[in-house]
This record gives sequence, C-alpha cells and structure tokens, in this order.
Amino acid sequence: MMHIDFAPLYRSSIGFDRLASLIENASNSNSQNGYPPYNIELLNENKYRITMAVAGFADADLDIQSQANTLVIKGNKPSGSDKRQFLYQGIAERGFERRFQLADYVRVVSASIENGLLHVDLEREIPEAMKPRKIEISNGTTLLDS
Repeated sequence: MMHIDFAPLYRSSIGFDRLASLIENASNSNSQNGYPPYNIELLNENKYRITMAVAGFADADLDIQSQANTLVIKGNKPSGSDKRQFLYQGIAERGFERRFQLADYVRVVSASIENGLLHVDLEREIPEAMKPRKIEISNGTTLLDS
C-alpha cells in the first residue's frame, strides 16, 4: 500500500491539517468492512440523508453521536440469553461502529428507524457571515467626503 507523506503540506500551509488527516484516515479505512450497508442521499442543495440497514436492531441497541465534525453510529446487540439453535444464520446480528466525517456547518437534524432502516437526516447551515453578499458600487464619492 502506498504511504503519503504530508510533511511538506504542514510546512507550507496553515489550517489544512484537517484536510490532510481526512485523506490519511480515508486511506486507512480498512477497519470498516461494509457492514452494515448504507446509502448517502442528497435531498437538496443543503440537505442529506444517511440510510443504514439495521435489521434486528431496536432503538435501544443503537447509539448516534455527533461531535467535532464526526458522526458515529454504533449498534450493540445485548449478549443473548437467547438460546436459539440456528440451522442457518444469514442475518448478521453483530455489533458495529460506522464513522462519517461531516463538512463544516453540517449538523444532524433527526434520526428515525422504520422497517429495519435507520434514517439520519443532516443539514448544512451556513452562517450569514459566511454567505456571499453583494457589495454596492458607489459613483466615486465616499462616505468620508460627505
């Protein structure tokens, strides 16, 4: 596997350390094995939805936390006192932890579970100070002249 050295980026730029760590984490994401399967939808320009297949998990078995631009969804099945004897077990009931990196100003709005699917709705809320604004052009006189 290829290793990328970000030292030159750290020496010549300021404030891009988060970008470098995102790239490094993406290249080291071997721990996430595809379970449980999920979709990420773009609902409109500033709204997103993560839909995750969590068949067999109840609300109490799931934990959703959002902190410092990271969304963490965990599923823990209680160790069963259930002594069922399976001839074949194709439904995975193992615990999981799935992490999503969120862009700046993206926050979790709501979460719901329906028909074995967990829906997590996200929204990007750009502060007014960060939105583009129109600058009026004067005709050559300034406010200091009056």
